[in-house]
Amino acid sequence: MSSGIGKSVKRKEDKRFTTGKGRYTDDHRMDNQAYAAFVRSSHAHATVKGIDATAAKGMPGVIDVLDGHQLTGDGIGNIICGWAITSKDGSPMNMGAWSALATEKVRYVGDAVAVVIAETQAQARIAAEAVEVDYEELPVVAHVLDAMKDGAPQIHDNAPGNQIYDWELGDEAATDAGLADAAHVTTLDITNNRLSPNPMEPRSAIATYDDAEEHYTLYTTSQNPHVARLVLSAFYNVAPEHKLRVIAPDVGGGFGAKIYIYPEEITCLWASMKTNRSVKWTSDRSEAFLTDAHGRDHVTHAKMGFDADGKITGFKIDTIANLGAYMSLFSSSVPTYLYAPLMSGQYDIQNIHCNVRTYYTNTVPVDAYRGAGRPEATYLVERMIETAAREMGMDPAELRRRNFVQSFPHQTPVLMQYDAGDFPKILEMAQEAADVAGFEARRKEAASRGKLRGLGYSTFIEACGLAPSKAAGSLGAGVGLWESAEVRVNPVGSIEILTGSHSHGQGHETTFAQIVAERFDIPVENVQIVHGDTDKVQFGMGTYGSRSGPVGMSAVVKAMDKVEAKVRKIAAHTLEASEDDIEIKGGNVSVKGTDKSMAWHEVGLAAYVAHNLPDGMEPGLKETAFFDPVNFSFPSGAFICEVEVDPDTGETKIIKFTSADDFGTIINPMIVEGQVHGGVAQGIGQAMLEQVVYDDDGQLLTGSYMDYTMPRAADMPFFDVQHHETPSPNNPLGVKGCGEAGAIGAPPAVINAITDAIGTNDLAMPATPQAVWRALRSASKPIAAE
Repeated sequence: MSSGIGKSVKRKEDKRFTTGKGRYTDDHRMDNQAYAAFVRSSHAHATVKGIDATAAKGMPGVIDVLDGHQLTGDGIGNIICGWAITSKDGSPMNMGAWSALATEKVRYVGDAVAVVIAETQAQARIAAEAVEVDYEELPVVAHVLDAMKDGAPQIHDNAPGNQIYDWELGDEAATDAGLADAAHVTTLDITNNRLSPNPMEPRSAIATYDDAEEHYTLYTTSQNPHVARLVLSAFYNVAPEHKLRVIAPDVGGGFGAKIYIYPEEITCLWASMKTNRSVKWTSDRSEAFLTDAHGRDHVTHAKMGFDADGKITGFKIDTIANLGAYMSLFSSSVPTYLYAPLMSGQYDIQNIHCNVRTYYTNTVPVDAYRGAGRPEATYLVERMIETAAREMGMDPAELRRRNFVQSFPHQTPVLMQYDAGDFPKILEMAQEAADVAGFEARRKEAASRGKLRGLGYSTFIEACGLAPSKAAGSLGAGVGLWESAEVRVNPVGSIEILTGSHSHGQGHETTFAQIVAERFDIPVENVQIVHGDTDKVQFGMGTYGSRSGPVGMSAVVKAMDKVEAKVRKIAAHTLEASEDDIEIKGGNVSVKGTDKSMAWHEVGLAAYVAHNLPDGMEPGLKETAFFDPVNFSFPSGAFICEVEVDPDTGETKIIKFTSADDFGTIINPMIVEGQVHGGVAQGIGQAMLEQVVYDDDGQLLTGSYMDYTMPRAADMPFFDVQHHETPSPNNPLGVKGCGEAGAIGAPPAVINAITDAIGTNDLAMPATPQAVWRALRSASKPIAAE
């Protein structure tokens, strides 16, 4: 079958996306629709002494103005964090209360205190400006190192010193001993810069309350509509679960920012009931910078020890993470279980200890962003290795080889058991593709032109498809991490796949169809993927953490197993043969070695006509399955970045970027390559351009594209993408996940290349021309361009 697994099938969904016919949340319009605009705090920290909406309520088109006291008075609950972390002293994390509309206090610029409902969006926004809020300003702390100081402004009463938790993983005593015995110890202070997610489609929500049925419908830009419905009903008391339908239609990118439940969705649902109108809210880009959960924002001090042969003897990490003003849905898990267990990288390290402290600040909440914890871990590990190699005068590739994990499964000292891989082979592929052997000649040629050339490596591993549910639950997760699927073979032989995974640009409608086409040898055009609607799909856990392949597709495989078994029984009964002799091929279900055959659609028709089924068999051809993996899958890769720096201006150009990845079984090479391109672009953006900046008063200084630099096509080099497949044994397809690899591996490769070029390691992300220029001039012994 030409459209099955391993084929670069063109994306089925691109016809509507590229012709402007996608239907995103804001494209939908309900009967009796009104619009919401939020009244947001201009202060980073203040007491709310009063709200006067008199003038706003009298303005044209205004239906109502609602505040937090009304919301909490109607029993709407506080926003939750879905992963409970226990500090190393056994105490629970200190979670401050977060109401969808603030009542007593605001804690970051953009914190909502009221909502205006009006006939038009413009009327709502104008009226929101007329709502008068009496604030009493409070002292502000906007930076995490300041938040942990004695006497720092207290953000939540139940979090003394602003600390949320003090958590650890690994054996500290063994790690200290490993460092004490080391022949060389590399020490680094690393900052992982705060980023803002920038999906093409801003967040949006439309809530409709049906008074007659007491039923709610929410259209929303969500990566996991079922979890949204669960949380909205079970924790926020917006509506009973069976009285709430959540639809996530076409969604224009997520990158993690659309996993969480935000105040706006809750408020729109509640406001639709209060006003008996459909209520739509759509963020603009400035509002997105103010309110979408940010990512990263770590400060880390680390030590890595080596013996005389370059083998790692111990790795000790002390990380301080900024979680912003409130704890978002998955925020607590990002710097802990999504970060520390990846500290072993691709290396066989026997002694690791990671301590993580998290703090509140007067900034927008921080949560998972593409990669979520794994980019932070990889950046630290790969900067440590590269720095150590330079300090010890070793080839950085050779130092990596000496420490690579060589056999699988491999148990690290920090929870993870790696499934499969071939790290030396992948590095070799990357080196050949990048022509590392010819680099010194290129460096000399660049020097002859007054330029500085550098080469940087990143050999990374990530953990995709969080699992199994039992283990996640024991570590504090509030939900299971399985996925569901339903396979419906229609009477005409076409197939519908209902999946709990959600596609927001990844190409699921094509790749999920490919695995069905492969199994039943039918065209992908005959397969329809249904997702994103809680009234159509029974339940699912959504898409994040590159879980759709290893978990979502695996649930489809399990359901197809059941369908295939029934197909074989029907065909064997009809054709008077043994089930073992039935083969499904070429659009037919046949008896091997004979001319006995049924067309594929005839089997479907037979199942529904039900005139001649085996005794006791139920009519119909529809099966469901849940898949809960036994373990994560572990994609890995080797990235090599080659840069050229102008020492007079600090301008850095990426000359070549090479990736060699192991994503296990590849379903669609073209889509995988696109995922790598996108991820690497985001990684390069973090390394060289992007950073959220707050001033000391907690005012956001990067609130638009005039201030926050997004990478553009001209900033990107040509990507050379290589693949090597070692299938994962942890799921039936052997897939590992590919959506985050680029964002995880690219930042250290870029910074390692720039620091190699400029000859100083004192360079933090983003490596803007000014930052590089300053690093060059502050370096005690810069390398001359010669």
